[in-house]
Amino acid sequence: FAAQTLLNTKAPVGTLRGKFHDYKGIPMMVTFHPAYLLRNLNDKAKVWEDMKKVRDLLGEVSGKDSKR
Repeated sequence: FAAQTLLNTKAPVGTLRGKFHDYKGIPMMVTFHPAYLLRNLNDKAKVWEDMKKVRDLLGEVSGKDSKR
């Protein structure tokens, strides 16, 4: 719900997640809520991939190689 509000869309989180969106000039990664993951353990890997994309973007911005 938060992602849809910030991005002014009704698209489901599942279709928004996994890629960066622009929020007032700031890259925003949509991913699943932690409570959702407690009920849907199979989606934890998707969130991990989302977090790695965020880590990589932060590494690019800071000029450091953040891949592990």
